[in-house]
Amino acid sequence: MRYQDLITIEPGKRGGKPCVRGLRITVYDVLGWLANGMSVSDIIDDFPELTQEDVMACLAFAAEHEKTVTWIKAA
Repeated sequence: MRYQDLITIEPGKRGGKPCVRGLRITVYDVLGWLANGMSVSDIIDDFPELTQEDVMACLAFAAEHEKTVTWIKAA
């Protein structure tokens, strides 16, 4: 699975944030739900337009982009 095939960025949609397959559900939405304790099954139950592959693509996107973050070292 290539997240690039599932994560889209459209300037006029959700402020240009990365979205799942052109839907109005952002990668950040999905990551937030996971971080708040929702399981993949919970997310798919609440948002049946999403698939397990979509959720995994969000995680892959985040993992890839985390590498490019410059961390600020606390003093």
